[in-house]
Amino acid sequence: MCLGVPGKIVEIYEVGGLKMGKVDFGGVKREACLAYVPDVQVGDYTVIHVGFAISQLSEEEAMDTLRLLNEIADVEEELGLGPGERLDISG
Repeated sequence: MCLGVPGKIVEIYEVGGLKMGKVDFGGVKREACLAYVPDVQVGDYTVIHVGFAISQLSEEEAMDTLRLLNEIADVEEELGLGPGERLDISG
C-alpha cells in the first residue's frame, strides 16, 4: 500500500526548470516537486507521494487526514504491532 501524506508548503523555488518546494510535515521538512500542482502557494496544503505533490487540499482536510493517521498509529501501538505487521480486518 502506498500512502500520500499532507504537508504545508513553506517555501517555493525552481530547480532545473521544475517548480519545487519545502513541505513541512509537522516539523519535518522535505523537498517535493510541485509541478503537478502549479497553482499552490506558500501556506497551502498538498498531498505528497514519493516526493511529488499530487493534489492540493484545504487546511481542514489536511488536519482531518493527519488526525486519522495518528489514530491509526495509536491503534497499531496499542495492539503491539511492529513495523511491517498489519491488523487483519478481512473477516
